[in-house]
Amino acid sequence: MVRPFSRAVLPISACVLVSVSGCSLGDDADAGQGDDTVTADTTGSSVVGHGGVTLPLPGSAFDYQLGGGYPPPPGVTVVARDRMDGPANAGYDICYVNGFQTQPAESESFADANPDLVLRVDGEPLVDPGWPDEYVYDTSTDAKRSALAAVVAPWIEQCRTDGYDAVEIDNLDSYTRSNGMLSADDNVAMARLFADTAHRAGLAIAQKNTADRAGELRSAGYDFAITESCIEFEECADYTEHYDVVLDIEYTDELGRDSFDMACANTDPALSVILRDHDLVQPGDEGYVFDRCPSS
Repeated sequence: MVRPFSRAVLPISACVLVSVSGCSLGDDADAGQGDDTVTADTTGSSVVGHGGVTLPLPGSAFDYQLGGGYPPPPGVTVVARDRMDGPANAGYDICYVNGFQTQPAESESFADANPDLVLRVDGEPLVDPGWPDEYVYDTSTDAKRSALAAVVAPWIEQCRTDGYDAVEIDNLDSYTRSNGMLSADDNVAMARLFADTAHRAGLAIAQKNTADRAGELRSAGYDFAITESCIEFEECADYTEHYDVVLDIEYTDELGRDSFDMACANTDPALSVILRDHDLVQPGDEGYVFDRCPSS
C-alpha cells in the first residue's frame, strides 16, 4: 500500500509521437540498456522502449488505485493497481508488487514458512514502523536474494498472465528501516533481480521512490519511475535526470490544492502529476480526491 510519505505517477509531453526515431527513453549516461528508440503502438496508450517492453505513452493521463480498483476517470489511460486486483484495461496497466516487505495479510505465514528471509531482532521479525503489520525482507546475501527472487517471481509473472503491462516494486528503501542490518547496495542488487524477472516476463518495470538511487536503478534496467510527493520533497529532478517517463502522485494532506495548482503550471515536461487523497479510497467515499495536471 501507500507509504506514509511517498510518491507516484503521470506522463510527459516532451516527445510528440508522430515520428519518434530520435526520441529515446533515458539519457546518454544510461546507454548500455539496449536500444532506447521508442515507437508508438496502434492503441495510442503506450510506446515500445528498449528491450521491446511496452512503456506508458508520454502525455497520457493516469490514476493510482492501490486502495481498490474502480472505473478510471474520463480520459485516464494509465492505471496502477495492486497485484491482487485485475487490470483496468483502460490502455496501460501497472501492477503493484511489494517486493521488499511482506503484505499485511501474509506476514505471519510468510515468516513461518521462510524464517530466514525476514530480518529479526531478538528472534522476532523486524516490522516497518510505519506499517507494523509488514515484515522487512532480509536481502543481505546473494543466497537470500535468490531465495526471495524465487518467491516474488511468480507474483511478477502472474501480473503478466493477468494482462498487466508493467510492475512497480515497492519498498526499495527498506534498508533505511532495517536497524542497520541492510545496505542500499543489498536492495539495489535485489532490485536488479526483479528487473531481470520482469523483462523475461515481457513486462516493463518502474522504480518506486528512493530518489537518490535513480541512477543505479536505471543502470539496473528499470524503465520508468513512479514517485510519491516528489514535488513536495523537491526530488522530481532526481528522477527526470534518468527517466523520460516519471509518474508522480501528490497527496492532499502534504502538498495541498493551492500548491498542486501552482505545481501544474511549473512541472518539468518529463513529469506527469496527479493529486490524490492519501488513503487512495474509491469514488463514493467522502475522502476521495482525484485531480491531474492538464496536458500541455
